[in-house]
Amino acid sequence: MPEGHSVHRLARQFGDVFAGERLTVSSPQGRFAPGAALLDGHVMASATAHGKHLFLEFEHGLLLHVHLGLYGAWDFGGDASFRGASSIGAPRKVGEREVYDDGGAAETADVVAAYAGPPEPVGAVRVRLVSGHGWADLRGATTCEAITEAEAAAVLARLGPDPLRNGRGDRDAFAATVAAKRTPLAGLLMDQKVIAGVGNVYRAELLFRQRLNPWLPGAELSPGAARRLWDDTAAMMSDGVRDGRIITTPPRYWNGTGSGASGLVLPDPDHAHFVYRRHGLDCRDCGTPVALTELAARKLYWCPRCQQA
Repeated sequence: MPEGHSVHRLARQFGDVFAGERLTVSSPQGRFAPGAALLDGHVMASATAHGKHLFLEFEHGLLLHVHLGLYGAWDFGGDASFRGASSIGAPRKVGEREVYDDGGAAETADVVAAYAGPPEPVGAVRVRLVSGHGWADLRGATTCEAITEAEAAAVLARLGPDPLRNGRGDRDAFAATVAAKRTPLAGLLMDQKVIAGVGNVYRAELLFRQRLNPWLPGAELSPGAARRLWDDTAAMMSDGVRDGRIITTPPRYWNGTGSGASGLVLPDPDHAHFVYRRHGLDCRDCGTPVALTELAARKLYWCPRCQQA
């Protein structure tokens, strides 16, 4: 399932390529036909994300609400102006795909002239958005609905604070919620009502970076440690928005690098994480084999020595 940084990147992408554009909205698959009819022909005003939820707001007061779930993904395509948007050309990830990928080569008049509208839909396209410059297709999402502003507010009310929005008071609200729970930290970090946007990769890496025992009850975490956990979450997820990948290790741990978004030098996948998917391998810091268990219905990777306190 895409984690919060990917959904925020998607919101930025939609804002770049569709904001202010009058869109043709359809449901080639048919499942979203009534909702598409409510949005068709209207101008998209803005795109926002909160946790793993994407909201595309239209000028007439309705929103397209999407939660990708485990299998959802967007495809994009279009002319040079469309392809030059924030997410285009960045490292690929689950939940965000670009049909055209020229490896960052310079656009030419021939490439621009070649765009003649979207291709025929392929597969079960739940919703298609089309402007004069490009298109986006959604497949496989858990949630795809046209909702009112009041309904969007109700969705947000059920979610915890989003570290990537990091509003005033969010840090203290997170610390207070954690302090009131006896649930293990590894469960709280996956609870979208406690903190929105954290998924399995961030969970494992945050707990390791903060040297926290995954089974420590939230109520036993000090307020200062809870605030440090929030700060590290906000910093790490912000890096994810920038890089288009979850990278939790600093450069001194890297052995082999490649180019990423905006020319950044990034590690190869084998060196991007401390514990995630490193079951049985030596901990990068203490040499103890990384352990694997299940908590909150997801695989949890952790170091029994570094995180025993």
